[in-house]
Amino acid sequence: MIASFSANKFAVYFGSKESHNMNGATALIETLADCGVELCLANPGTSEMHLVQALDSVPQMKSVLALFEGVCTGAADGYARMTGKPAATLLHLGPGLANGIANLHNARRANSPMINIVGNHPNYHVGFDAPLTSDIETLAKNYSSWIKSCSTNETLARDGADAYTATLRQSTGSNGQIATLIMGADAAWGESSGPVMPNALPQRSKIDEQAIEKIAPLLEKGGRSMMLLEHHATDPAALAAASKIASKTGCRLMTGTFPGRVDGGPGAVAVERLPYFPEQVLQTLDGVENLIIVGGQVPVSFFAYQGKPGQLVPKGCKVSRLAYIEEDAIDALQRLTARLGAENEAIKNFEKVEMGKPSGELDTKSIIQSVAATMPENVIVATDSGGGNAAYPYCQNSAPNTWLSLTGGAIGQGGPCATGAALACPDRQVLAMLGDGGAAYTNQSFWTQAREGLNVTTVIFANRSYNILNVEYARLGVTEVGDIAASLFDIGNPALNWVDMARGFGVPGATADTAEELCTLLEKSYETPGPFLIQANGEIQR
Repeated sequence: MIASFSANKFAVYFGSKESHNMNGATALIETLADCGVELCLANPGTSEMHLVQALDSVPQMKSVLALFEGVCTGAADGYARMTGKPAATLLHLGPGLANGIANLHNARRANSPMINIVGNHPNYHVGFDAPLTSDIETLAKNYSSWIKSCSTNETLARDGADAYTATLRQSTGSNGQIATLIMGADAAWGESSGPVMPNALPQRSKIDEQAIEKIAPLLEKGGRSMMLLEHHATDPAALAAASKIASKTGCRLMTGTFPGRVDGGPGAVAVERLPYFPEQVLQTLDGVENLIIVGGQVPVSFFAYQGKPGQLVPKGCKVSRLAYIEEDAIDALQRLTARLGAENEAIKNFEKVEMGKPSGELDTKSIIQSVAATMPENVIVATDSGGGNAAYPYCQNSAPNTWLSLTGGAIGQGGPCATGAALACPDRQVLAMLGDGGAAYTNQSFWTQAREGLNVTTVIFANRSYNILNVEYARLGVTEVGDIAASLFDIGNPALNWVDMARGFGVPGATADTAEELCTLLEKSYETPGPFLIQANGEIQR
């Protein structure tokens, strides 16, 4: 790393005279840039002014403004899923952090690396209980794997380097890879010795040989086995090894219901996806004798349903584990492949199938068919709650794609996640498929897409309702929905005009009422640089 530093930076590390003109904020930003942080998603306030000034002096870190903190955190999530690297977010005190919590929850579930820099009052001012004073650390504990709240002007740069390292350290369970650095304004404006050297990068732990020897016989003896692949196990190299094992042993391959990232489409490894509702999961697993967990957890129901199990493993099914979430799933699967003598087995890939364009009025199926028939090469798809998730199987025989799902169930992820993916991969088309209810949570994403000229096409499934709640209500056995309940599921009075809304944020758009119109608009949007919105009107059900 030292060879890549400029002479001035090298001098700063060893205490040159220039270092005495540097404040803590500049030392922090220079340190993060040297670590490899290339993007800061910001919604700053007064406490962060010195950090904003520092960003002006470190051009190698791109700064992007968002109108709402939930866009900052969701975009940082999408960026991390596409690059494997953390972006920084710049948030204003406790309320600013609180505004970003929903998408921090999703990012935690996706194991996305991220550095939150949260401005705060100096310690001596906190005691005055000014209007924006709050317990920031307690807020951060809900989704951060690393927190530092006592930085000084002299420690701020080192704390930044440690925060970066923490985002690349694999945490156990669902603790995630989010670091939160709570920065008092006095630490930012105080004089600093300058930036610090980056730390050595942490490595994933390897499974021991006992785990291999435990799993291999289960697969060798035949029977109905399934490998459930999540997180690191959905990396293309991991899926390739798993596919060889499947060819050798006949086991099925399945990802979780909402994986953080899966690369799919023709030429990619063919893998099934676990369905959503508990009874569907149990039906999918019916008859499976050995369920082998790789990189994730035992399937559980999203919610508790009266009289139904929370852990979704059928009777008679043995659950075994090859690798935990923090362990190297690629290495584990490749070693298991070697142990089984499957290195030369065939990899089963999705195949290309020519798809005709649908016609007629729009419904969920025709919207999905339109998307699949017009899908461009190497598109990145970001989904939220709603009909977009149902498009996944249809699109795997269309064009190569990368799929980013709603990992934590907190709606309002799709637009910000698409924004971050477009910032990460400006040479690729991004498609956001959003329900109108979820999209309304973070419609400020459109403004950032317009400001940055991002190639994001957004399709709004405009059914004017929280349709999933209608589905869940029916699952309770309720056959008639009363007026009050119906009003709480309905978002059509007044109706949301998405084309006007997007235009107000600087994004052009149009409505589609038929499949022919939707196909034409999709193709036009892919051919035209910049963002575009399509409001798809129809009978849309989940």
